Amino acid sequence: MPKQEFESLGSTLLVHVELTQIQSQEDLKELQLLTESALGDVVESVSCKRDAPDPSTFIGSGKVEEVASLVNALDVQTVIFNNSLTPAQERNLEKAFGVRVMDRVALILTIFAQRARTYEGKLQVELAQLQYEQARLVRGWTHLERQKGGFGLRGGPGETQIELDRRALRERIAAIKKSLEVVASRREQNRSLRKKNAIPVVSFVGYTNAGKSTLFNLLTNAKVYAANQLFATLDPTLRTIELPVVGKTVLADTVGFIRHLPHDLVAAFKGTLEETAQADLLMHIVDASDERKESNIDAVNAVLEQVGASEVKTLIVYNKADLVKDCARNIIRDESGKPTRVYVSAKTGWGIDNLLSAVSELLSDNLCEFTVKIGAENGRLRSLLYAAKSVDSESYDDEGFAVLNIRITAVEASIIDSKTNGELSLCCSSLEKPWKKSNEFDFDSVN
Repeated sequence: MPKQEFESLGSTLLVHVELTQIQSQEDLKELQLLTESALGDVVESVSCKRDAPDPSTFIGSGKVEEVASLVNALDVQTVIFNNSLTPAQERNLEKAFGVRVMDRVALILTIFAQRARTYEGKLQVELAQLQYEQARLVRGWTHLERQKGGFGLRGGPGETQIELDRRALRERIAAIKKSLEVVASRREQNRSLRKKNAIPVVSFVGYTNAGKSTLFNLLTNAKVYAANQLFATLDPTLRTIELPVVGKTVLADTVGFIRHLPHDLVAAFKGTLEETAQADLLMHIVDASDERKESNIDAVNAVLEQVGASEVKTLIVYNKADLVKDCARNIIRDESGKPTRVYVSAKTGWGIDNLLSAVSELLSDNLCEFTVKIGAENGRLRSLLYAAKSVDSESYDDEGFAVLNIRITAVEASIIDSKTNGELSLCCSSLEKPWKKSNEFDFDSVN
């Protein structure tokens, strides 16, 4: 089982291998940032090109000798590869270098383990680590012939130590998954409550270090940890704000994504990432000053597709606009006039008004506009409509009835109609009740 307390990586040497397959290519600069985020001290980096990985050492015998010489000369404590290594490659390299060897997946898992703070976050990270270590158990044993046998046990030589450890891992993984199911059930209850209360959810997504948490703090006055490092925040945070027309809205800050995010991590965090799939709007935060911003967008979209959130309505927010010359100052719209992109600076506050306007506009897509005619006996209906901040204007006709022009979401209109036993339907001047088509939830349980 992985340790809960992590030793420092110490002085590290980075090995970057450029492969011919485009889908396997990584960025050396990003590996340096990942290592620094894991509190490693990068003393040297080595790069090489290969058509395909060497089956036993990934980099070949000649490069192994070169790296081993540097490890000895620079007193390196950890060698980190910017690729995924097989268990056999990892063992062979550790034997050749005489120090700890990590691949890119293990490095990311280490960072996640260091940053997890909540109960759920720690469980998710431990699950990902255990699943990763399952194939690497042999690394920890030099005497795999150790066996458990004796009277009262099954015949034969008994269980080897590696088999015992694998069984312990399976049992722990099963226990963690059961605990995560309980947490997921609670989250689903909270999600259902928000739906019944017609509160829209805007989920922040984006490549790590794009400035999501800084923007989140600016909009919500929260105190989420934000720093110029990869995966500065890990555990999701939810806050409410008031938006024009829309009213109360939940903003959800999620973990940053990264290119080739380990599958075990995606699987472990699937429950948390499902919040993005259930959101009414995704706010895709992009570092406008990053040269690789377009490929970063593709990397985020790939993860969103994995968790079933690729079809959710999305607004691309180019952050750090203060570092970009001649960026657009207005909301950028598509052919139908809907907002698609906006430039902001979470650091200076520039462009925030445009951002809030675009978010409000996208969330109000399902707003219904109609007129109601109510009398003195409909006092509760009138009170609920005003409480929902849905009354655009009010006037009185010749008969003394109040005529209210209403602008409200379909879900909230359905709730009010249910609470007033159909009074909204009776008072609505439109023959077709505009909110009926969007009634996706069970409102019978609303008191």
